[in-house]
Amino acid sequence: MSRKPRILAIAEAANPEWVSVPLVGWSLASALRAVAEVHIVTQIRNRDAFLRAGMVEGQDFTAIDSEAFARPMWKLAERLRMGEGKGWTMVQAINALSYPYFERLVWQRFGAGIRTKEWDAVHRITPLSPTVASPLAGHCARAGVPFVLGPLNGGVPWPTGFDAERRREREWLSYLRGAYKALPGRESTLRHASAILAGSRHTASEIPSRYREKLLYLPENAIDPARFNKRAMPEPGPLRAAFVGRLVPYKGPDMLLEAAAPLLRDGRLKLEMVGDGPMRASLEAQATALGVTHGVTFHGWLDHRAVQDVLCRCHLLSFPSIREFGGGVVLEAMALGVVPMIVDYAGPAELVTKGTGFKLPCTDRAGIVAAFGAALERLAADPSPLPAMAQAARRRVHAQFTWPRKAAQMVVVYDWIARGQPGAPPQLLRDSQDGGDASAN
Repeated sequence: MSRKPRILAIAEAANPEWVSVPLVGWSLASALRAVAEVHIVTQIRNRDAFLRAGMVEGQDFTAIDSEAFARPMWKLAERLRMGEGKGWTMVQAINALSYPYFERLVWQRFGAGIRTKEWDAVHRITPLSPTVASPLAGHCARAGVPFVLGPLNGGVPWPTGFDAERRREREWLSYLRGAYKALPGRESTLRHASAILAGSRHTASEIPSRYREKLLYLPENAIDPARFNKRAMPEPGPLRAAFVGRLVPYKGPDMLLEAAAPLLRDGRLKLEMVGDGPMRASLEAQATALGVTHGVTFHGWLDHRAVQDVLCRCHLLSFPSIREFGGGVVLEAMALGVVPMIVDYAGPAELVTKGTGFKLPCTDRAGIVAAFGAALERLAADPSPLPAMAQAARRRVHAQFTWPRKAAQMVVVYDWIARGQPGAPPQLLRDSQDGGDASAN
């Protein structure tokens, strides 16, 4: 395009002060403002955070008040999920029912401008869940305005052998998750979208083949170079590893403690546990029972700056999560030059390439514990591979996984749509096995 594209960015969940999906929504929507003329539409709960970030209401963003329906539906989801931080599939199911009301209000506010081509494209950034339909897609198609959907991500199947963790997470509804494909509005959303962004290979595989000509692969996560701008300088002494995340069953912190116990007892490893959650007390008891309390530090929740400081003291991010959709923490560690050690499954496995980290087989619990234990033993005995891997990890992230880079990738999508979607969808990610662009710092 000869000028910056005009984009109406729909980001119902977008908040610079939160984490997970709201931070993704905020980061991508705000990064787009450097490469496009963007007006962000978000939910009223995010209004004050937008204002504190320097956004001008009415000019830069509009906050839609859908609380009349959203609030009682959220309370219902909280009751049905059977525990704080549990039953995520139930929360998404309720959101799939309540979200269309938000888009109805968006259409009431912006429908006239869409019909008169005030925008070159409407881009729904969040929700990320592929189970949530978008009535706006049909409205935009009838108005002749391209609609971009995604990145979509979620629904990674529970790996075999982890039914106990699945039940502890209260994920009863996940057994029926495939039923979302029959929900009203899904087919219409996909049919009317001009481009569909899949944030993971799994999500891409769930898009019907008849829509593959407009399907693009683009992982949802990236890093903010201003937030993660330091470089790891591990302290002298033994191997140092960190775990960063909620202390919940599927992230495997108990597996990590079990795997690391021999090295922790012998003083050959120091482990930093960053995060909190329902497993905190049982993990501390486990550390006591294993006799490793002297080698483990439980930090609890830390803000991003403090997390960065902890990671920079470490050689490794040891992260045995078995069902991670995105894996933003993996990119954050790599950006600092902290080498990731992950389970070869789902989101993190798509971010880590040969030479930038360790991908260990996703087997059963005993197998993962054994694999992590053996890998840590090897590195404790010979850490010499780590510096080159840390450098390659930094190169990969800074070349391909920053928010400014992701915004530039989106401009490629907008331009492809504006030119009438000629040929195959553009390839947005250069996937190499050596860590990415060697010219990156």
